[in-house]
Amino acid sequence: MSETQLRFSAFLTAVFALYFAAAMLVPAAVDYFLDNPDWRVFVSSALLVGAPAAACALATRASAPRVNIRFGFLLVNLLWTASAIIGAIPFMLASIRLDLTDAVFESVSALTTTGSTVISGLDALPPGLLLWRSLLQWMGGLGVVALGLFVLPLLRIGGISFFRIESSDTSDRPFARFSTFTVALIGIYVALTLICALLYAAAGMTGFDAVNHAMTTLATGGFSTHDASLGYYGDNGAVIWVGTVFMFIAGLPFSILMLLVLRGRLEALRDRQILVYVGFCAIFTLSVGVYLRVNSDYTPFEALTHSAFNFVSLITTTGFASADYSLWGAFPVACAFLATILGGCSGSTAGGIKAYRFLILFEMVRLGLRQLIYPSSIATVRYGDRRVEPDMQSTAVLFISAFVVIWAIALILLAATGLDFMTAATSALTALTNVGPGLGDIVGPAGNFATLPDAAKWILDAAMILGRLEILAVLVLLSPAFWS
Repeated sequence: MSETQLRFSAFLTAVFALYFAAAMLVPAAVDYFLDNPDWRVFVSSALLVGAPAAACALATRASAPRVNIRFGFLLVNLLWTASAIIGAIPFMLASIRLDLTDAVFESVSALTTTGSTVISGLDALPPGLLLWRSLLQWMGGLGVVALGLFVLPLLRIGGISFFRIESSDTSDRPFARFSTFTVALIGIYVALTLICALLYAAAGMTGFDAVNHAMTTLATGGFSTHDASLGYYGDNGAVIWVGTVFMFIAGLPFSILMLLVLRGRLEALRDRQILVYVGFCAIFTLSVGVYLRVNSDYTPFEALTHSAFNFVSLITTTGFASADYSLWGAFPVACAFLATILGGCSGSTAGGIKAYRFLILFEMVRLGLRQLIYPSSIATVRYGDRRVEPDMQSTAVLFISAFVVIWAIALILLAATGLDFMTAATSALTALTNVGPGLGDIVGPAGNFATLPDAAKWILDAAMILGRLEILAVLVLLSPAFWS
């Protein structure tokens, strides 16, 4: 890694820190307007972050160096790690006085849009702090979309980039310049958030709750302003369905949303990963809905409402809950465990393994079995009408293999801290998939991560970042070849 690249990395990190310092003034203004003394905390945090960041940006300012893959890996890891540390500062200085471990856990959970929390008593928390949690998730969600659509595909470890989804013909690209692409992405993300907030408010939420939940819904983050999550509005079916619809939208590829909204390209919805994603949501919603209707006191509409909301939440890795689904019975719990792994589409705010990897894996298995029968046959793995390149096939298999291995390692390490098997297994899984709630009394949908040992929280921090950066982007830094 050259000195010029390291210098430019420091410059970009400082610029990102300035953005975060500016964002801290938003909850400061809310607390000041509502006469809450925590406004001073956010102003102090903004100065604490902004002053050295500005000095660093001025000291390291230089023309951009030649970008290569190693520089991309370093920059992605540096920006996300620095952002998590910066986001933790208000949690340590605010009236709740979280220690370093809990503050970093809350910040990492927010920025990776995981949604696990160590804070209880959310209903009585200062409004500025609630808004800061939601704002971190919202900014993290926008970063996740950009990461999945543009950065990781260029590093050859993520999904299918926006341009690859649109067309292999460069003359048919809908956006000739990256700046236009960025403006369109931010515009649609903001517009969907505003529409979601308005519909939440129309369905019965207060304005403050509507804004907070809209930000965490579109980010598929799952932070709420209430300890009961959206179960606080459990009898309000309109609120639950607004959440369900917008979580589902957030799990779609934002590239497809841009083609649909800006170009009216309805055929873009035929993308094969969307069909898989819709299938996941439909199968789990209907099967668990029927189970609830037969085995509980829910009416047909209530059974469908709660099943749809909770399983769309799990599949999109949002983590909202309208009820404690761990009490529904063995079948829904087994479905919830499986849904935690699936994830949404490539280029969405969702985490998990994602639908396109299941498509590639299925095609590889199908063709592999065919070649066992017809050894001399020649076949190629295809994604729709396009050939899947060998490097994409290998990275899909590598990701899934690394996912299983890291989950097993995290499970063992968490068990070594004293956690029972259910808590260790599901908290490791939900951290790696960025879902949030696990199963069991401690980390289940009605639980909280506050009682976990500090060592367990640091392990989960690492798992959340690994999951958010698609695992391989972090593991590559541990390779001696990267630094040679």
